Amino acid sequence: MLDTKEIIKDPKKVNGKAKDFIVNPIGFEWLQRNDRPEKPRKVGMTEIRAAYYSNFGLSYFKDILETTGNYVDSIKFAGGSFTFMNPEKIKATNKLAHDYGVLSSTGGFMEYVLTKGKDAVKRYIQECKELGFDIIEISTGLISIPTDDWLRVIEEVQKAGLKAKPEIGVQFGAGGDGTIAEYEAEGIQDVEYATNQAKRFLDAGAYIIMMESEGVTENANPWKVNVPAKFIRELGLENVMFEAADPQVFKWYIKNYGPEVNLFVDHSQIVQLEATRQGIWGTNDVWGRIVTYK
Repeated sequence: MLDTKEIIKDPKKVNGKAKDFIVNPIGFEWLQRNDRPEKPRKVGMTEIRAAYYSNFGLSYFKDILETTGNYVDSIKFAGGSFTFMNPEKIKATNKLAHDYGVLSSTGGFMEYVLTKGKDAVKRYIQECKELGFDIIEISTGLISIPTDDWLRVIEEVQKAGLKAKPEIGVQFGAGGDGTIAEYEAEGIQDVEYATNQAKRFLDAGAYIIMMESEGVTENANPWKVNVPAKFIRELGLENVMFEAADPQVFKWYIKNYGPEVNLFVDHSQIVQLEATRQGIWGTNDVWGRIVTYK
């Protein structure tokens, strides 16, 4: 548990040790709650969605960070939203994220850029770096690309000094918000092939693997729970982040894999998610059932 007295003296100190980002003071530190590792975390990470379903400005983001910034590990601009916004505002948002120890990710827009050719990919990576992004997500849900080419894109990202985050799923067309019927007609891809791809990407230095939710826990009935189980078994819990932008989904992940599972949620869900991780509140299906022993 963080030492509140130390934090109040200096928001960039934790337990007397210097930090290069702001740590918010916490109250009720005497209350027993689940252990949460300090940032930068390797497990129990939370990525939040920025602008996509709703607008997301600098003032709103600052409010989030000032209240729950201790529990936000990264922020993701979905749907290429950052490409049609004021670049100076994007830079300011990314700088604010860094002030609180939060990484900034492009989201899975790379699959659009890939359709424009190699020069576009290189220019995109460079401009993302100039805007202050830390992570470039590389998704291919709507296109088909050979694994070796995917590895070349990862290499280009890492050559620029950025973190590559491949997004892998088993549903072709993921990202297009297809219906259950459409996905069932399409069928799913082989799970073992997907995890073998992920192993190659991790071996190549990928930061983490994002597991696509569509066709698994999103627009799927019943959920294909064997897919995340296979990803965790083959890759390790710490190497995967799961899309869980629905309270029923993130509660399921925490119930089955504990508070240390890495999750991507909407920015509106950070409070509910963290209360569930800490085991201090929740609906009757998780009340008093999420615990750690450390």
